[in-house]
Amino acid sequence: MPIVQEVQSLRVFVATWNVGGQSPPDSGLDLDQFLQVRDPSDIYILGFQEIVPLNAGNVLVIEDNGTAAKWLSLISNSLNQSTNGRTNSKTISSFGIKPLVRGSPKPNSAIGSSLFFQKTSLKAATKIFRGENARMLKSCNCTLDFLERKYSKDSCSKWQESNISENDSSSDDEGITGPSSTNQMSYSLVVSKQMVGIFVTVWVRNELIPHIGHLRTSYTSRGIMGCLGNKGCISVSMSIHQTSFCFVCSHLASGEKEGDELRRNSDVIETLRNTQFPKICRTPNNKIPEKILEHDRIIWLGDLNYRIALSYSDTKKLLVENKWDTLLGKDQLKMEMEAGRVFKGWKEGKIYFAPTYKYSYNSDTYAGDTINSKDKRRTPAWCDRILWHGNGIKLLSYVRREIRFSDHRPVLANFLVDVMVVKGGLKKGLSNSNMKVEIEELLPKHVEIFIE
Repeated sequence: MPIVQEVQSLRVFVATWNVGGQSPPDSGLDLDQFLQVRDPSDIYILGFQEIVPLNAGNVLVIEDNGTAAKWLSLISNSLNQSTNGRTNSKTISSFGIKPLVRGSPKPNSAIGSSLFFQKTSLKAATKIFRGENARMLKSCNCTLDFLERKYSKDSCSKWQESNISENDSSSDDEGITGPSSTNQMSYSLVVSKQMVGIFVTVWVRNELIPHIGHLRTSYTSRGIMGCLGNKGCISVSMSIHQTSFCFVCSHLASGEKEGDELRRNSDVIETLRNTQFPKICRTPNNKIPEKILEHDRIIWLGDLNYRIALSYSDTKKLLVENKWDTLLGKDQLKMEMEAGRVFKGWKEGKIYFAPTYKYSYNSDTYAGDTINSKDKRRTPAWCDRILWHGNGIKLLSYVRREIRFSDHRPVLANFLVDVMVVKGGLKKGLSNSNMKVEIEELLPKHVEIFIE
């Protein structure tokens, strides 16, 4: 009897946002439009840069992850509002100034019953927003149900509490517990990681949680002296059914002097070369990816910092005249990719939006228009980008959002991504297509080929 698999499609939302060292306000920042909650996706990958100011205190001392926890609460509030109602914004912003008193009534908020201190760690916040369904997360789910009995001694599909990378210096999110009220949530947090100002977080529909495995993270520092975390990448590796994914959130070298693009190229090349995910699967002959380019589907997002190779005056003139094609022809990232010096084989959507950097805060005016000093003036540029690598990825939209919170505008992409599943594997409510693939029936061969 042949093993039948089918390709089903998932909606994947990706966003990158350099927030300029600004902590989200206690009120007034509504992420509903930013996250497109009225047109929901199956997976959300959100990457932030500069969630804390990149000063010596944050770079050299233990990082402040209270801001990251606030972003998690805002994201959960938007993604889960339709099923769990609006959470208490005051409780979210302060993270519970007073401890709960035994016998006091439970708060309606999904987070209020578990936050006991004014400054909640990323570890505590991650546990809360993972929710009860995240108990089904597996460090390895490579053994299919009908093979588990035969290969149970060799499989590692049993839940392991430590399901994040062994080389992960932060053990923030090792536990999976949450308040009972979170079982009403539509989306659960899968992973959240911070390295100084870089912060990445992945959320999925609860229906997908049982099918996620091989969850690992890896850091690459490319900042001061080539070793500090003010610049660099956080990479997340995971499998969904039989398909492997890698999400890379980066903040590359800054600067608009001639030759600075080569430092950014070097950041990318070294990240691809040095990122190594640990082996966590004990199943024989299983080829779980350990390098970024070994994954089936890869999405790279972040403040890549590539500039426009023109003077400030020439750039502004072309902007005023709406000569986008001429401007894009001088975009460093496109020029470097076309020359084969970086991101060879990667793809990016057509850009139909204005340069995303650098704006005056709370303004639609580029900062260079109000700065007289040429040394401090920054030429507008498309610093914030989303790229992808691999087959089975279809771009649906590539836009920016007009949020004046930072000196950058956030950039969003929506994808339709193919995932290989055993027939009938995805639950109702997820996007799917009808393409079916029949696989040869020898079980040992199947185990060797399709465990991912």
